[in-house]
Amino acid sequence: MKLNRRRFLLGTALAGGALLVGYAASRPSRQSLANEHHAAQGQTFLTTWLRIDPDNQVTVIVPHSEMGQGVLTSLPMMAADELDADWDLVRVEQAPVDDLFANGVLIKGFAASMGFTVPALLDRGMDALTLKAAEIMNMQITGGSSSVRFTGEMGMRAAGAAARQMLVRAAAEQWQVREDEIQVANSVISHPGSNRTATFGEMAALAATYEPPRSPVLKRPEQFTLMGRSLPRVDIPAKVDGSAQFGIDARPEGMLYAAVTTAPVFGGQLERVDNVDAVMQRRGVVRVIELEDAVAVVADNYWRASEALKQLAPHFSSTEHDQRSSADIFAEYDAALESGEHNKDVAVGDASGALQSAASVVDASYRVPYLAHAAMEPMNCTVHFANGRCEVWTGTQDNLGIRGQVAKAAGLDETEVTVHPFYLGGGFGRRLPTSTNTIIQATQIARHFDVPVQTLWSREEDTRHDYYRPAVASRFRAGFDSDGNLIAWENAYIGKNEPAEAAHIAYQIPNQKIDYVESPTHVPFGAWRSVAHSQHTFFLESFTDELAWQQQRDPLQFRLDYLSDKPRHQRVLREAASRAGWNTPPQAGRARGIALQESFGSIVAEVAEVSLTEAGEVKVEKVVCAIDCGRVVHPDNAASQVESGIIYGLTAALYGQITIEEGKVKESNFHDYPMLHLAQSPEIEVIILETEGAPVGGLGEPATPPIAAAVTNALYALTGQRVRELPLRHYQFLPTPEERGGNRA
Repeated sequence: MKLNRRRFLLGTALAGGALLVGYAASRPSRQSLANEHHAAQGQTFLTTWLRIDPDNQVTVIVPHSEMGQGVLTSLPMMAADELDADWDLVRVEQAPVDDLFANGVLIKGFAASMGFTVPALLDRGMDALTLKAAEIMNMQITGGSSSVRFTGEMGMRAAGAAARQMLVRAAAEQWQVREDEIQVANSVISHPGSNRTATFGEMAALAATYEPPRSPVLKRPEQFTLMGRSLPRVDIPAKVDGSAQFGIDARPEGMLYAAVTTAPVFGGQLERVDNVDAVMQRRGVVRVIELEDAVAVVADNYWRASEALKQLAPHFSSTEHDQRSSADIFAEYDAALESGEHNKDVAVGDASGALQSAASVVDASYRVPYLAHAAMEPMNCTVHFANGRCEVWTGTQDNLGIRGQVAKAAGLDETEVTVHPFYLGGGFGRRLPTSTNTIIQATQIARHFDVPVQTLWSREEDTRHDYYRPAVASRFRAGFDSDGNLIAWENAYIGKNEPAEAAHIAYQIPNQKIDYVESPTHVPFGAWRSVAHSQHTFFLESFTDELAWQQQRDPLQFRLDYLSDKPRHQRVLREAASRAGWNTPPQAGRARGIALQESFGSIVAEVAEVSLTEAGEVKVEKVVCAIDCGRVVHPDNAASQVESGIIYGLTAALYGQITIEEGKVKESNFHDYPMLHLAQSPEIEVIILETEGAPVGGLGEPATPPIAAAVTNALYALTGQRVRELPLRHYQFLPTPEERGGNRA
């Protein structure tokens, strides 16, 4: 398996755990450092994520960025519930961009999800270990559907429970009573036996003299008072009244604006720029700045900068990729799959032998194109150099990571960089440090000025210089015995990316061989909502559907038959199918398709009902989604995230395609990289299922992967045309002469 940066750093941190534990034992506690450096008069941190004021207000410090997923509500709910705080007295703050607020809990979560185990010798120092690892990795990341399932479950709940125990201990000490005689509710501590009460604010100073307990006692689900309720979201009022501040809204005094154009072919370098003198004569233009692979115009407003940029004539170097196209890339993929080095991903039984002896064999090849992120808020970053320091205003999925990038680009220590966090107008992986080329450009441009400079990318610049979801090709072979039992599964695909399990199957097939082949391209790639699951679920569930139809079996029952050991998977399939009316005929001219996937700790089944317009274009009428995410913190927010994930994946399936021509991206804006419009959106029904005792799963991404296969499987049921390549906008579908519709072969 490819060793990515996160896996390497996690492994290194765990391997060097003894040293880190020693480091942590010699430093002040996070709690004491928070009180020393981040507490105002009378304020008290009981943990780094919980602060209590003298007026009894509880502030929850959230280490994740708000990008529409409701994290500023769900995480405080989890902490406040365990604390037994009055929700009306709870306030929320974005975590300062400071090593002290590095999110060590994510290290634990990601390590567990990647199969790392903590040596027993180091278990007592795990908190210290993960904190230092988080500091090394600049870990304030928002991504991987990790906020609730890792930070919430392993961090916020523990922080709330720990603070509650500390407050109870303080009250017991002050009142000279037993701790088990004390009650806590609605931010009030009471001792019924003596009729004494105190607020959190009154006990906070004494409570802060204790170290937080390592293993605080958490509530059982039946004891929750906030979790499981759909409370009003904290971020909504400001977004409704227009006071919410996004990165693009930053307006530090004296700010200039920069517009940029980058080498059209990835890897190209700037050689010269013509028409500079003429551009400098334009109203408002301050400077033309040449970068290694780009040129920028800086002016007193963005319109003047962008219009002046159009007058420049930059010349970029040629590269070895100048004639390369998407067709060339897929041809290289095919050659690699045919004769390249195959790396083992999964090996169970003897797939090759079983295929040789199979009564029937089914072959299929699939592929998907590059995709852009197309976040609503254009990419932007505002930077100001002054007095040997640097200030940054931007919306990012990892504030500490961006601080590190800016420091490196500016030649400064990270402590000399201040990052001001903002709301994000869409992230989807695009605003992770490894996928944010805007930040480096903004830093390089701003170094030429003693006033703030906002670098703002046009939609064209973002579309043509994204870090794209990779294009992938995948080949399958499956074998049945004479009784129609699926006995062999063989799959080879291009590129092993995160998460590692994306190409693995849930179905019980005795012989499996799954390989990957590397075939690098010059096109930069990065995380995209649901990452590798978005490609592989389309492949896996389309091919599974093919196998069902080949055997003339109901696609739902076919899946269920190979999931006898996975009751949660069976449950979501049955629930989605039942609510979609799977066993009843659809309206004339419609058909249904189904798909299943487990990702980010959640299991999702989706049924899509489709029809065709008179022109043969696809219309998705309805989507029914059943998701088992273990336990739900905020039901309305959970449903919203699922709906969002479906729309995002449906947009990609219907329209999404980044095309390489002559080494560069062909698409430029929404006219040729279209989005799903409101009028085109289907009716969506979301069924939230909970499984007692199951780990909490993610919600931001799991609904995205199945939708493409659910739609294309429905199209096959309707038309008899099997879709093995996306997007669907390139197809013209015509119903079969029988006008067949339904769910079965």
